[in-house]
Amino acid sequence: MEKSFDIVIFGASGYTGKYAVREAVKILHNYKWAVAGRNKEKLQSVLKEVGLKNNVELSNVPIIIADINDDKSLRDMTAQAKVIVNCCGPYRFYGEQVVKACIETKTNHVDVSGEPQYMETMQLKYNDAAREKGVYIVSACGFDSIPADMGTVFLQKQFNGTVNSVETYLTFFADDGIKRSGASLHFGTFESAVYGFAHANELGAIRRQLFPTRLPRFQPTLKDRPIIHKEQTIGNRYCMAFPGSDRSVVMRSQRYFFEQENQRPIQMRAYISFDSVFAVAGVIFFGIIFGTLARFDFGRKLLLNYPKFFTFGAASHEGPTEEANEHSVMEMFFLGEGWKETLNEPTDQFIIPPNKKIVTKVSVKNPGYGATCDALLLSAVMILKESDEMPKDGGVFPPAAAFKNTNLINELQNIGYTFEVVKIEEK
Repeated sequence: MEKSFDIVIFGASGYTGKYAVREAVKILHNYKWAVAGRNKEKLQSVLKEVGLKNNVELSNVPIIIADINDDKSLRDMTAQAKVIVNCCGPYRFYGEQVVKACIETKTNHVDVSGEPQYMETMQLKYNDAAREKGVYIVSACGFDSIPADMGTVFLQKQFNGTVNSVETYLTFFADDGIKRSGASLHFGTFESAVYGFAHANELGAIRRQLFPTRLPRFQPTLKDRPIIHKEQTIGNRYCMAFPGSDRSVVMRSQRYFFEQENQRPIQMRAYISFDSVFAVAGVIFFGIIFGTLARFDFGRKLLLNYPKFFTFGAASHEGPTEEANEHSVMEMFFLGEGWKETLNEPTDQFIIPPNKKIVTKVSVKNPGYGATCDALLLSAVMILKESDEMPKDGGVFPPAAAFKNTNLINELQNIGYTFEVVKIEEK
């Protein structure tokens, strides 16, 4: 069947979907694209609002009516697209139906999920079916986890040797130095986090089925840092483990490279940094309350019914203001360690201590929503333009496994992302 559209943005009237439409104006001008959702009036309103803000006429953008609870409408939608850009979360509840429809209609799919249970379940259940149909299902194509996954690939390409371990350090700040009040997360992002914590115990069983064999153990072992620690490389900031999906996504890509490309997998840990030890302690305190409540049904109801109260205003149904988004900046530092030498086989062990270090950095403005949607749309464009450089048979992938050999990093840099080498040290 001939596809009517290159890209369809599904869930375009939601908070993230609206940003995707906004970014589509600058990224998809050479492509045939449409918006989809269950409410025609809301979709028309989004097109009108985005068109006025960008001084462009969008009333001619086609609208497709599709409902997440109507499988036929999903198939009718996916049948018209070469790539579905899925903005309907939490994906734990609303993702699988779209993935299934995409595979049935031979349609590629990208989303911005940061939910390991969903992503790994999709790989477990649908990887073989996606390969049979020759389609790409790629999750984590936004803030979770394009910077971490593609940033790790960037570091490996710049290292010129053998990378043993990578530690990532995430930092947020306002580019004008002004601390703004109000939300920094939309409710949908918060809701995904609540259910992710609530069902974290599912991951063990999923991974045992998905990855029945362990990756080789390499020396020296990358150890966890203390609960709170300072890292001089990033300005002596206070750091703690980052609870997001970055490590899960990166390690899935590393496993793919090991199994399919005979490449030694790295060890990886992810951290987030703060200005003061009090900020870290506050986050840990909140995390204890959040994690405890998320385990129980009544606790989840409290969190979801009163997001502002339990997050001290950080999450709301309105989400962050456009001004707050535009002035937010993300920097992610990558501390890589390994050897300047290479070995013949990826499972070989070095008998000498690591003798090379590298520090790289990925940075971007408006990471949570604007830059997230840029990365999401460019991921869809890579499938359209450079599928010859992607795994040849299709399947369910994390971003780096799908896009390692494409020009995605260059395209990201063209629209505001920065990938750079900070320093290299050799003994």
